[in-house]
Amino acid sequence: MLSALTPDLPAPALATILAVLATAALVSGMSGFGFSAVGAAILALLPPGQGVPLLMVLSAANQMLSLRQLRREMAPLCQWWPTGPGPYLAGGLLGVPCGLWLLAHLPAGILVVLFGALLSAYAALALFRRGHWRVPPGGWRTRVVVGWIGGAIGGFTAFPGAALVVWQGLVDTPKETARATTQPYILGMQVVGLVLLAASRPETFDPQFLRLLALCLPVVLPCTLAGVAIYRRMSDRNFRQITLMLLAASGIGLLGRSLFA
Repeated sequence: MLSALTPDLPAPALATILAVLATAALVSGMSGFGFSAVGAAILALLPPGQGVPLLMVLSAANQMLSLRQLRREMAPLCQWWPTGPGPYLAGGLLGVPCGLWLLAHLPAGILVVLFGALLSAYAALALFRRGHWRVPPGGWRTRVVVGWIGGAIGGFTAFPGAALVVWQGLVDTPKETARATTQPYILGMQVVGLVLLAASRPETFDPQFLRLLALCLPVVLPCTLAGVAIYRRMSDRNFRQITLMLLAASGIGLLGRSLFA
């Protein structure tokens, strides 16, 4: 039955895609980020022109559902500036065009390798170091700069949340505050990317894409809820360890994608 809805995909490939996306949704539900980093494995089975937009839509759905479940921990919109997600989002909107410029004018493979190596090294050092680094949180201008860095990185890696996750760890942000900041940022960046994609390549969202999306959503959404339920039982320490392990895995994934592409 599933193969009839997606005739271009054999049943084993479709089952593998659904299993990868289920894992990505569970991990992102637990940590608040990393859906695309884990889900990028489906690009071995789907063409990038279909797989990347699918990841973007499903990641946005994952974030919206997570945020709905955690709405009690979210600050009202009127409080998003200057202490909430507002400065990060403003910086991210300015950073995305810079990242796209870098992608078009500099060797993207080298940029991704450098970023993947730095991300993996930071996560490994933070995991095995006794205690962890703490830096002053700064004001809203600092948050704008962090958001700009995330947007620029997202422009050439499709992983905008990494900069915020690293920053939240450096300033030792509690897990509830970290998620209440990082998830709206990632969702905002995904929405911007989808709007730009829909405006420049509307043919991407053809009936075949919509059929595949309809098959994936019923798998992704329950796994997201399961991940959020696990997150609620975590301590701040366990949450930090999981985010660092996911950052390390994301950095290694970026390295592998670049070196073996």
